[in-house]
Amino acid sequence: MKFILRLGLALLTGFVSVSTASAQAYGTADTNAPELRVPKSVQPAFDYWMRDTWATLGPDGYYYITGTTSTPDRHFPGQRHCWDWNDGLYLWRSKDLKIWEAMGRIWSMEKDGTWQKDPKVYKEGEKYAKKSINNDPMDNRFHAVWAPEMHYIKSAKNWFIVACMNQSAGGRGSFILRSTTGKPEGPYENIEGNEDKAIFPNIDGSLFEDTDGTVYFVGHNHYIARMKPDMSGLAEEIKTLKESKYSPEPYVEGAFIFKYDGKYHLVQAIWAHRTAKGDTYVEKEGVTNKKTRYSYDCIIATADNVYGPYGKRYNAITGGGHNNLFQDKDGNWWATMFFNPRGAQAAEYKVTCRPGLIPMLYENGKFKPNHNYQAK
Repeated sequence: MKFILRLGLALLTGFVSVSTASAQAYGTADTNAPELRVPKSVQPAFDYWMRDTWATLGPDGYYYITGTTSTPDRHFPGQRHCWDWNDGLYLWRSKDLKIWEAMGRIWSMEKDGTWQKDPKVYKEGEKYAKKSINNDPMDNRFHAVWAPEMHYIKSAKNWFIVACMNQSAGGRGSFILRSTTGKPEGPYENIEGNEDKAIFPNIDGSLFEDTDGTVYFVGHNHYIARMKPDMSGLAEEIKTLKESKYSPEPYVEGAFIFKYDGKYHLVQAIWAHRTAKGDTYVEKEGVTNKKTRYSYDCIIATADNVYGPYGKRYNAITGGGHNNLFQDKDGNWWATMFFNPRGAQAAEYKVTCRPGLIPMLYENGKFKPNHNYQAK
């Protein structure tokens, strides 16, 4: 089944009817391709509610995991979630990717934030989302930190966190934190460039350090800017990445860049939808058909220059969206996932919103799950 892009589609009985005259093939994404699915051997790395899982290998020989979490002691009338507020950033570490040690909360908005310190409280009569995208009831208090990433920046010889606020009294957007001790557990403080407000007015910020030590900020979801050498702020105006977009272009998020094999790899997340016949397509941004939503996929495009142009995107992991890729101590590739509870594919998971690690292969210039991986 080809990855079918909708140019002019009609919704019939909840499914999409695709005409060959009004659709075009693009890329090799296929939610039915067995080699692109998460191996059945992949289970949660540990039992903790988490979205947007991030993992990395530090210079101290430890692997670190963080992600979007919910407040541990909060009472939820429905499902556990993080859509309105949570209590900060948490960290785990491991020597072998098997046994994980909880290091607790390493950053709190109230204790460590500046403009992030206080919540945005909506008054009676003010408009705000009463329910989440998963239909969970939400408070009128919005104060959640989402999608944290931990980066050891070699040129700065220090740890940095990039994350975003869904909302606060000081606004919303992405920000960068610097460890004041040089340790991954912090404490952390705002860099000068976002001491008083977000460095980027949208979510899902990221960092990328090139092989020459130059560091870039990557923003939701098509933006990039070089950082100052001392990591205090942006060294240039934010630019738009040059990409080979879908037609139509869907909502894209979770951008992350890394370099391997002489190429820049731009990792992003999209929702794949399925027709009644099983064909896969993407919806134009702003259009959402819950009846056809299938999987939250990890897509990748490559370029010779960090700014682009990036080639055609390909589906690397069906169901692996909003993640990152990293190498272990032996040079093996891994990707993170969080078992997204939305979409039809979620029915395959025994549990959702947990950190997962997928063994990966790099073949012929592309990444895909390693279904033959044998753990030592």
